[in-house]
Amino acid sequence: MDGGSWRSSRSPWGSVVLAAPACSLTEVMSEQLARQLDEENQDFPVPAADPEKGPDTESDLMLAQMLQMQFDREFDDQLRREERKFNGDSKVSISFENYRKVHPYEDSDSSEDEVDWQDTRHDPYRAVKPQTAPRRGFSGKGKNITTKHDEDACGRKNTARMDNFAPEVHVGDGLGMDLKLSNQVFNSLKQHCYSEQRRSARLHEKKEHSTAEQAVDPRTRLLMYKMVNSGVLENINGCISTGKESVVFHADGGSLEEQPVPEEVVLKVFKTTLNEFKNRDRYIKDDYRFKERFSKLNPRKVIRLWAEKEMHNLARMKKAGIPCPDVVLLKKHILVMSFIGKDHVPAPKIKDVALGSEEAAEAYRQVLQLMQRLYQDCSLVHADLSEYNMLWYQGKVWLIDVSQSVEPTHPHGLEFLFRDCRNVATVTAASLRYGPLHQRSDG
Repeated sequence: MDGGSWRSSRSPWGSVVLAAPACSLTEVMSEQLARQLDEENQDFPVPAADPEKGPDTESDLMLAQMLQMQFDREFDDQLRREERKFNGDSKVSISFENYRKVHPYEDSDSSEDEVDWQDTRHDPYRAVKPQTAPRRGFSGKGKNITTKHDEDACGRKNTARMDNFAPEVHVGDGLGMDLKLSNQVFNSLKQHCYSEQRRSARLHEKKEHSTAEQAVDPRTRLLMYKMVNSGVLENINGCISTGKESVVFHADGGSLEEQPVPEEVVLKVFKTTLNEFKNRDRYIKDDYRFKERFSKLNPRKVIRLWAEKEMHNLARMKKAGIPCPDVVLLKKHILVMSFIGKDHVPAPKIKDVALGSEEAAEAYRQVLQLMQRLYQDCSLVHADLSEYNMLWYQGKVWLIDVSQSVEPTHPHGLEFLFRDCRNVATVTAASLRYGPLHQRSDG
């Protein structure tokens, strides 16, 4: 069979499918063939558009309007979702109404015409504010004129101005009533609100920027978290001691590149509250090592000098062979030291330990030697030596809390040395001789 005739080809499924006759490119491009096809199409009648089946889509303009209307609906839906997500549960809402595309061909039977009070500017459930005087300062004419100084107008205006108070000030349902507040009452309320805001701000600032007893402020907590994240500490277990100038936490040691970290360490966090230790300045402002830096810092940054000072004093004592904690790391006002104790149990203080007669005599002799070596070898005066700042561990007396220690050349160095000697000779000696303070009898 030739190429211009109908050919039959067998389908892979078994049925015979008639192939379309071949057509050359010349016939496809022929204008005569196109006119012939148009004449054949005119023989068939075109059905009229049925209004029940929907709008006529033959017109390009109508089709474009329908597509634009559908696009505007989808855009408005997305805008409403974005508006609800942006406002959330906030009492003050932001409207995106100006960005909506209101199309004139949108039908009124759609579900989008449902009223959403969140999207309207006129909320029917909103309390009606009392009417006040107009902006021009008066209303009415002649004998019925009412100025802005009218008693009723001022009262209603003061009631409306209560809406400007802080959100934490509960004004009740007065905004929805015809309530009149005199200038004296309104000024008293406004002054009370301002006073409460200032008091709340002071309390909030004190709580956020201070370390209270057995607690730390957010900045200090962040430093502690960073130590754990960097691997210096494995975890922080809890508070083991508190004092007038610091809070001590127990932690499990991690690793450092420069030096090994003990398995158990302590974090000494110096308190940033200035009212805990008001006379701390006398221990550092006359110390020649920190005198120049002390005068250029504000009171809160001086706390870092206390941590740095204790680190240097402990380094001197460790070099001289005096039993004391080892310094691991200093980070601002947090000093990480080795833990004196075992298995999370800290070594007892001298005031809490019960020693026999021979151990008490040996402990007293060690205290005297430590004071002598501290003065001669380290050139330091403890300045707060008592039974509270000495630990008993492994048959030895350990010295702690040397942040206030000064050199003998300090203007009050000899005064502090005399006070240490008196404490050791009286209170500490009596504690070593008769046992802990809470176990002594009046006889």
